[in-house]
Amino acid sequence: MGAGHAHVLYRESDSPVHRLPPEVKIAAMVAFTVAVVATPREAIWAFGAYALLVAAVAALARVNARWLLVRSTIELPFVLFAFALPFLGAGERVDLLGLSLSADGLYGAWNIIAKGTLGVWASLLLAATTTTRDLIVGLDRLRCPQILTQIATFMLRYLDVLVGEARRMRVARISRGDDPRFLWQLRGFAAGVGALFLRAFERGERVYLAMLSRGYTGRMPAVWQGGGAATTGQWLVAATVPVLAGTVAATAAVLT
Repeated sequence: MGAGHAHVLYRESDSPVHRLPPEVKIAAMVAFTVAVVATPREAIWAFGAYALLVAAVAALARVNARWLLVRSTIELPFVLFAFALPFLGAGERVDLLGLSLSADGLYGAWNIIAKGTLGVWASLLLAATTTTRDLIVGLDRLRCPQILTQIATFMLRYLDVLVGEARRMRVARISRGDDPRFLWQLRGFAAGVGALFLRAFERGERVYLAMLSRGYTGRMPAVWQGGGAATTGQWLVAATVPVLAGTVAATAAVLT
């Protein structure tokens, strides 16, 4: 189930990071992110240390800096919001490049950009080294609620099916003289969305009944998960980055 769904962010490689079980990578990413978020915003040096850790993992995973930077643009709306904080913030003002800016707003902008960027980089590295299927397997091994992992599994399994169905419906509309570029044809578009929803619902009902007839009891079979669980050694290897990040965060909290 879900085989072949390696998402567009995944980068095929045989690096040590790719070979780690998905559950240890997910746990390491979450622990690293928690350490970054817990770091005082005034400890600017700490964020430099975190960036070095991310760079080391990226090099180990054979993910180049350009790939990370291009896909980091997803956080651009938050960056734009952060740039407005020095102008909108209250409290003590400082002069910078001839502009009167809020000191608290400057720290707030730095806090959003630094922590947000590091979090995005960590997530991108996880996505680049772990297939979507393995991510779900990892969440299941970490005892994520079954209902969530199974919903994600079926969503990935039938996403391509629904996209193909929507494409065929669009071609059928255009072949009958409909042009979705015009606003007055919005009614036809809305009707198409409703029809797609009904088809997806009916397909889901048929799939569920077929699963029940084959002995489905509410949990995916173990064979779907493939491979074995992580060993103690793999957990220790993956813990290197979050342990170093936690040390940096603790030091920053003491010194600040």
